[in-house]
Amino acid sequence: MARLYEYQGKAILARYGIKIPRGKVIDTRNELVDLLGEIGLPVVLKGQLWITGRKEKGAIRFADTQGEAEAALSDLLQMTIGKFRIEKVLVEERIDVERECFAGIVIDDEKKSPVLIFSPEGGSGVEAKGGVSRVIDPLKGLARYEVVELIKSAGITGRSLTSLSGLIHKLYSIMREYDARAIEVNPIALTKRGDAIALDCHITIDDYAVYRHPDLGIEVAREFDRPPTELERIAYKVEAKDYRGTFYFFQIVDQIPADGRHIGFHGAGGGGSMFSMDALVKEGYQIANFCDTSGNPPASKVYRAAKIILSQPNIAGYFASGSGVASQEQIQSARGLVKAFLEEGLEIPAVIRLGGNMEEEAIRILKESLSGIPAEVEGYGKDDPPEFCAQRLKALIRPGLFHKIRPFSLPEPFPYGFETFSGILSINHDLCRNCDHKGCIESCRYGILKLEDGVPVLALDPELVKKGRCIECLACEQFCHFKGKKAIRIILPIPGLSEYRERLIDGNTD
Repeated sequence: MARLYEYQGKAILARYGIKIPRGKVIDTRNELVDLLGEIGLPVVLKGQLWITGRKEKGAIRFADTQGEAEAALSDLLQMTIGKFRIEKVLVEERIDVERECFAGIVIDDEKKSPVLIFSPEGGSGVEAKGGVSRVIDPLKGLARYEVVELIKSAGITGRSLTSLSGLIHKLYSIMREYDARAIEVNPIALTKRGDAIALDCHITIDDYAVYRHPDLGIEVAREFDRPPTELERIAYKVEAKDYRGTFYFFQIVDQIPADGRHIGFHGAGGGGSMFSMDALVKEGYQIANFCDTSGNPPASKVYRAAKIILSQPNIAGYFASGSGVASQEQIQSARGLVKAFLEEGLEIPAVIRLGGNMEEEAIRILKESLSGIPAEVEGYGKDDPPEFCAQRLKALIRPGLFHKIRPFSLPEPFPYGFETFSGILSINHDLCRNCDHKGCIESCRYGILKLEDGVPVLALDPELVKKGRCIECLACEQFCHFKGKKAIRIILPIPGLSEYRERLIDGNTD
């Protein structure tokens, strides 16, 4: 789930006519002075974080004077909680509260429906305070009278009942419009006049619906407890535009020390990946990152995942292991890894466990294609448990040998070529004419290439190929590389990675 900051959630509430305190999100003293001239004092200053319990962690401050407000803003903008550095502060008028309560709607996976939850008490620890709930039929929606009945059962009456039910009823419309998985308003302030005002708001958006809401400015459709790192942003750009299989990348260690204990991890399937990571930890290693390429991704996507994993300096080894009975074609993973390892001139050892469909062929591809690189690479299948594979990696790791970042640049395409789903397939026909094999045609299972005047050319409508008819399996390129004249070049961009690596290199010139 993709989280919104409080100020983003409140902006949505305001669009629907829900009352929120006057205020603004700021990050400078001058903005604060201007804002205080508009809303006056006293104020509350709230660091914008994706965490709960901000008050207890010191990320919410109260100020009665301008001096107190300026000091609080300065403190907050220097605060880091866990891995989350506060970069923006929401400053709002302080509301005279007579009573606080809580309301939220969450998707209940077990009930397969949204559930409205209300508590007549709000604030921290609301989970233990009790309340009432109602399952919402997604086909019928939520009627205003149903909300009134629910909060009346919790003891709310009078003017507060009217204003509160109006606020809560609008939450369901917000949830539907924004494809939210959860929306919580805690606390809702009830004033002496009976007005209901949203003092805080947390909204999470379904990962798969983020593309429908570009106005929200969500960088990465993942549930983080911190802002995404630059490398995670680069990785997500791959997944955001490529529906073929899943690619998930998460940095566990941002700056990896050269201690020989950190491993670049590449999984396939959540459960199998957890077992594999546990096996590494039992051998005394730490996981530098979590990565998952599952759901039968093409070789091009596995290649990009490997290149991103190998954009982490100082990892001592590369461990790929996930489900032992995956239905996805393991030759896709093997070819993607081969292309990445060849380009990197990989030096650190790698153990690759490719259990499942076509695993024997995948292991053969790894063994035959990577025998010439500096690194020791071993391939295993479903009958080789993660514990054994982790032990093999431990045996291969050499003290003092760490992965070094190299520049990432795209080669120039050959004269003849065409666009694929996410890249360019180019061919040097001058080299092809001197090739006796022509095996690139047979290696292409999808009939993308054909021979014409003795050279390979596109056999299908270019638009079909661009839309995904060529699945970017890399088979033709690798056949030509090892058995032909190196006349086929498949270019697969990774936006932002070249600049990212250059900055790493410039910062580690020693």
